[in-house]
Amino acid sequence: MRTALRAAVCAAATVTVLAAFGPPPASAAALPYQDPALPVAQRVTDLLARMTLDDKIGQMTQAERGVISPAQLTQYRVGSVLSGGGSGPAQNTPAAWADMVDNYQRGALATPLGIPMIYGIDAVHGNNNVAGSTIFPHNIGLGATRDPALAQRIGRATAEEVTGAGQDWTFAPCLCVARNDRWGRTYESFGEQPEIATAMTTVVDGLQGTALNGPASVLATAKHYLGDGGTTGGTDQGNTQLSEAELRAVHLPPFTAAVRRGVGSVMISFSSWNGAKLHGSKYLITDLLKGELGFTGFTVSDWAAIDQLDGQPGFTQAEVVTAVNAGLDMLMVPVDWQLFLGYLRAAVQAGQIPMARIDDANRRILTKKFELGLFEHPYADRTYASTIGSAAHRALAREAVRKSQVLLKNAGGVLPLAKSGGKLFVAGKSADDLGNQSGGWTLTWQGASGNTVPGTSILQGIRTAVGSNATVTYQRDGTGIDSSYRAAIAVVGETPYAEGEGDRPGSMSLDATDLATLSRLRASGVPVIVVLVSGRPLDVAAELPNWNALVAAWLPGSEGAGVADVLFGDYAPTGKLPVTWMQSAGQQPINDGDGKTPLFPYGFGLTYAGTPADTTAPSVPGAPVAAAVTATGLTLSWSAATDTGGSGLAGYDVYRDGTLIGSPTAASYAVTGLSPATRYEFSVAARDAAGNRSARSAALAVTTAAGDTSTGGSCRVSYSTNDWSTGFTGTVALTNTGTAAVPTWSLQWSYTAGQQVTQAWSARVTQAGAAVTATGETWSPGLAAGATVTFGFNASRGSTNPRPAAFVLNGVTCATA
Repeated sequence: MRTALRAAVCAAATVTVLAAFGPPPASAAALPYQDPALPVAQRVTDLLARMTLDDKIGQMTQAERGVISPAQLTQYRVGSVLSGGGSGPAQNTPAAWADMVDNYQRGALATPLGIPMIYGIDAVHGNNNVAGSTIFPHNIGLGATRDPALAQRIGRATAEEVTGAGQDWTFAPCLCVARNDRWGRTYESFGEQPEIATAMTTVVDGLQGTALNGPASVLATAKHYLGDGGTTGGTDQGNTQLSEAELRAVHLPPFTAAVRRGVGSVMISFSSWNGAKLHGSKYLITDLLKGELGFTGFTVSDWAAIDQLDGQPGFTQAEVVTAVNAGLDMLMVPVDWQLFLGYLRAAVQAGQIPMARIDDANRRILTKKFELGLFEHPYADRTYASTIGSAAHRALAREAVRKSQVLLKNAGGVLPLAKSGGKLFVAGKSADDLGNQSGGWTLTWQGASGNTVPGTSILQGIRTAVGSNATVTYQRDGTGIDSSYRAAIAVVGETPYAEGEGDRPGSMSLDATDLATLSRLRASGVPVIVVLVSGRPLDVAAELPNWNALVAAWLPGSEGAGVADVLFGDYAPTGKLPVTWMQSAGQQPINDGDGKTPLFPYGFGLTYAGTPADTTAPSVPGAPVAAAVTATGLTLSWSAATDTGGSGLAGYDVYRDGTLIGSPTAASYAVTGLSPATRYEFSVAARDAAGNRSARSAALAVTTAAGDTSTGGSCRVSYSTNDWSTGFTGTVALTNTGTAAVPTWSLQWSYTAGQQVTQAWSARVTQAGAAVTATGETWSPGLAAGATVTFGFNASRGSTNPRPAAFVLNGVTCATA
């Protein structure tokens, strides 16, 4: 993915205006595709049969939010909206994001068939576009951990934060295999060998969950297919010159693994293979990916990438034909989406693109929308907003940071540093700079220096680690140091960048500012410990003899305290190089097994003397017990495990029916989001700071309560609204808390401020005066004991929107939640 809007946005008047569509009906009849009880394939077939050509080409179109309005989404039936890097609502808050996404969704649902749109975002190291989100280490650091289970937990945490901000599709993970460190996207790669990225595809499981329609599940994207990390010279969007056997051996395995994990979408690379653009390769997209690998999701193009197929500025109808016939299903045409719609329609009508190809693309896109549950729950799930930047997620990020640290030199055992006694000097442009330590793709496309995100800088982590037991002096440029200090910590390296801007065809050395800072520190005569904040190895061989210690910290993200955890020995370093470290930039490309002599080999990483690697799992925790069991939640507790290997007990993993649902640090966990009267099995495993995990505890079987009957009623209603200036979206969850099924349900309530229902889904909602009646659809008229039906509607309103006083189910007043 590339940047958000550029100057070209202002020139977006070069469009083909399409014929206006008629107004959508106020409500839609119950149809088979609207029935969640039917198989997804049957629903897709029914919907496809009802779609016009305009509906279908709209579904294949993705536009940038800055150049499309909700009304245009309705008019042109556009199927997806995205935010480029740094493109978001005027107020960058989770609530504003959710409001914005919901506004676009209202536009999509106002189309005649009410097909929901899907909103895409580059959540590549946390939900990094949304202010306040947890910023996890970039992939190169995660590759250094060699911890697939950690990657899965990070994927789950990211999915929760994405869900809380209203988006439902992330353009992640990047499964590129970086073979030349000059490439500006090296930090987006897990490493130079396909084995690491293949193992780390567990992040897909974390993002998508056990089911796409499950709690906080977001659609993942394997990118960039195929070979973008192998371009000649490390040039971004360049040419990968390899035999097919080499392409398959080096760059294909992570994508094969992601497809096996059920990844929902695959983004095609800007780059070329032996001179031919990937976006036009039917062999790689249709024959290999969809055919040989059996990929059943949908493909998506990169930012305006079809414009590059003929090598000329401005995309053409011929380029659209080439891309779609090659196997592109959804086209990211951020600015010129209207022009694209015109070209695509004309190409189909002229027979240049067969209708079978259009139907295949739509079937793939619609299948994922149905599987995500967007037809039943199209709006933002704001219950996950509290997870954004939560203490639990920041603790997880800190764990990832400390596990990613690679100790490359430790002369005389200068590390770990003692926390008490004497004075420590800290210097360097990245010591107290959250923007530098987070890197590119942080709030904006290229990222920026400065304290751009909330979190803990490396300096703050150092100060907290020593507390009042030692004096910490910080001077960015290293001035003021003298021999009275017992050690100097220099935090130096790269400033933020992303694709294109990050390519380094020339020098890969530290900049003049860093070298001057290091020179001042060395002149003092005290031991110098270098913490290198960078998205790739740098050319440091000439400087290395002047340093007592070197730690590769990569791009750790918002939780810099994880670096201090290792510097002061709370945790021994366990990271291993995911890339080969060059002797000089002239060695690039350098990779394991190519015969070149590196400064540090692939897989290298020291630990502290006298601190043998902990390879012993903690003891098995006690079987969990449940308390405060309700219809939708419970609290688990268990006897604590003990650490037996010396690295320290880090916490626990909680499993529900065999699926990881949480990773608390204490021996208890609150479980939410359960269904009434449902049996679940819970077990717990312990984990230590070295990443070892115990066997799982004995399982606990629990059946949740049937429902809240404290009021004596036989039903319960949860009612919520999302208001905007002249209307609102209402969501109603009706639960039968009685012991008998309700064969046909009818729920009534009244509005007192002139609210008027205009559209509904998942139930039939009518209004007569102030009285509103909702009934089950013809395909699902009843409500089993303990069952819940959720439906929604749009309505107009005046200056106020008071909540209904009561809800009555078949003559019985319901309890309200």
